Amino acid sequence: MLSISCRPLVGALALAMTLPALAADLGPAPRAAYTAPVQPLSIVSEVRVGGAVQDPGSAEGGTNNVNGEILFAKPLVSLDPFWQSFVPRPTVGGSYNFGGRTSYAYLGATWTVDLFPQTFNNIVFLEGFFGGAVHDGATGEKSLINLRLNALGCSPLFREAAALGFRLSEHWSIMATVEHMSNAGLCVNNRGLTNFGGKLGYTF
Repeated sequence: MLSISCRPLVGALALAMTLPALAADLGPAPRAAYTAPVQPLSIVSEVRVGGAVQDPGSAEGGTNNVNGEILFAKPLVSLDPFWQSFVPRPTVGGSYNFGGRTSYAYLGATWTVDLFPQTFNNIVFLEGFFGGAVHDGATGEKSLINLRLNALGCSPLFREAAALGFRLSEHWSIMATVEHMSNAGLCVNNRGLTNFGGKLGYTF
């Protein structure tokens, strides 16, 4: 006959042998429901500052400008990373000319694509921008009054831009840029404006 002091030990052993069988009868534990990733709190994706030479060889050649730009976070269109990669970042920016020539502000969308990501380890990227711009340059017919300005015809204009960039770190990147603005022949005179420069970007 077991002593009173041994009875608790026997009971514990019996319970340990019973629990695995009981767990097997209950089946595997249910999986937690999938939830979408938490979106970043900030709506700003990146800020950039840079400069450019203003349309070399034109009436506005020989002057420089400074540029600032804000790129906002992509709107969530698809949970599939492949389709989401085609979504652009909304972009707003402006450029001030130090020589008293055309300055402008713009709004549009920027598409960023890594160039050979496996080879360059996501360091090199290409960008394209499309949108509209308003400016303080020459509109209407070309005249003797605005010989120091390119004949842009009207405002607003279409703006297209491209960049080749290199990521220096998780947050910092540098870019070589080219941009063009014109009215696409929709109003009188269409000399346009083409600038070449560079930018430094900080990604949040």
